[in-house]
Amino acid sequence: MDALDLTQRPPRSPRELLPGLDLLMAARTVDKIRATLPGGNLGQYQITGFSSSLLNRLGIVEGLLREAIAKAASDREVADWIVQHSEPERYAEVNASLERPTIGERLDDPEFLKRYPAASRLAPESSRLDLLIADDREAFP
Repeated sequence: MDALDLTQRPPRSPRELLPGLDLLMAARTVDKIRATLPGGNLGQYQITGFSSSLLNRLGIVEGLLREAIAKAASDREVADWIVQHSEPERYAEVNASLERPTIGERLDDPEFLKRYPAASRLAPESSRLDLLIADDREAFP
């Protein structure tokens, strides 16, 4: 797959799914890793946070996924690789753990609010996945 420049557009939504893979954050994580390939630009994004949490919960080493992404011709190939290197029966549990954290849990953290100004404009019970979507919209109107 080609490298991405995430200074030109955001990664995919945390709710967008890779073909044949019912796993939140996977498409977004693939985009962020593609931005770390030669010629890519991660911009303001980072792998730590939800993406690293996803990989840890799946038992996938970031460097191995990066190699698979670099060699893959399509999202479907990457999705197949993820399925082969993880436990698909755990995806519902992983999705729930990614969906669970709310904005309200971090509203007293000044660094969080500095990084995600949109947090103050969303309901405290909103998922932090929804915050990522709102943050992308503000960064790339």
